[in-house]
Amino acid sequence: MPKARKDEEAPLIATTLGKETSFAGTLRFKDSLRIKGTFEGEIDAMGRLYIDADAVVSARRIRATNVVVGGTVRGDIEAADRLEMLPSAKVYGNVRTAKLRIADGVVFEGTCEMIRDPGAFNPFAESAAAEPGTSAGSER
Repeated sequence: MPKARKDEEAPLIATTLGKETSFAGTLRFKDSLRIKGTFEGEIDAMGRLYIDADAVVSARRIRATNVVVGGTVRGDIEAADRLEMLPSAKVYGNVRTAKLRIADGVVFEGTCEMIRDPGAFNPFAESAAAEPGTSAGSER
């Protein structure tokens, strides 16, 4: 079995939604997923999510440990560990993350909030604490 490179630029992908794939609904996964086609719905993940340059994602909410965006995302993103927007990324929505990298050329329309306690992240829990207007689980 091949190993991921140490710099993690090309880690192994467990599942891929191909370029000609269109999916609507809720995705839940614990490993890694690459979206090359179109997706509409909600994503909850303990793993890594990669959105390729030609991919189009419309999501009420994306919650994952790590997110790399190269395509177009319309919706809010919560990345417990890290969010990276590649030069081809277009993100229209609010983001919450512990670490953020935005490349030159990115289109980003929204707000950004830095997560103070990434260890408390649980994308599979019903998240009253993550909803706007609540104070549970947040430090202010």
